[in-house]
Amino acid sequence: MSDEYFSIVRLIERLHRHFLDVLRIELRCLGIGDINAVQALLLFNIGEAEVVIRDLKDRGYYQGSNVSYNIKKLTECGYLAQERSPHDGRAVVLRLTEQGLKLRAGIHDLQTHLAILLRQNPGLETDLQASSVALSQLERTWTDYVRYGRKR
Repeated sequence: MSDEYFSIVRLIERLHRHFLDVLRIELRCLGIGDINAVQALLLFNIGEAEVVIRDLKDRGYYQGSNVSYNIKKLTECGYLAQERSPHDGRAVVLRLTEQGLKLRAGIHDLQTHLAILLRQNPGLETDLQASSVALSQLERTWTDYVRYGRKR
């Protein structure tokens, strides 16, 4: 089991880097040069909802100053709008602008295209479902470790 575990940890890192490469290429195809792949992924993950910055950090998607820098950059480039929450003046609510929604739609189209390509492989859907379950269990294990430390 440990060989498989170490293999999957390395694969997760490589997949993340490759996915960012895919996003970089798509940004170039869309003629977008003012933001990077990580920032585009942040936009995609925010989606069409309004999100509080703290929620992005609390969910573990992004870390501290990194998310703050990327949000500032996306706001300056016109992809994000920020407003103080009417319910809590300390909280900042984020939403995608029209420009941000347009880019998100482009990334969604790319994801749909890639999913269609993957469907051409017989049996892959079942493998992806099993992988999703396993990766969710791995995430839960890592999250528990981060929250509660090593169980002895």
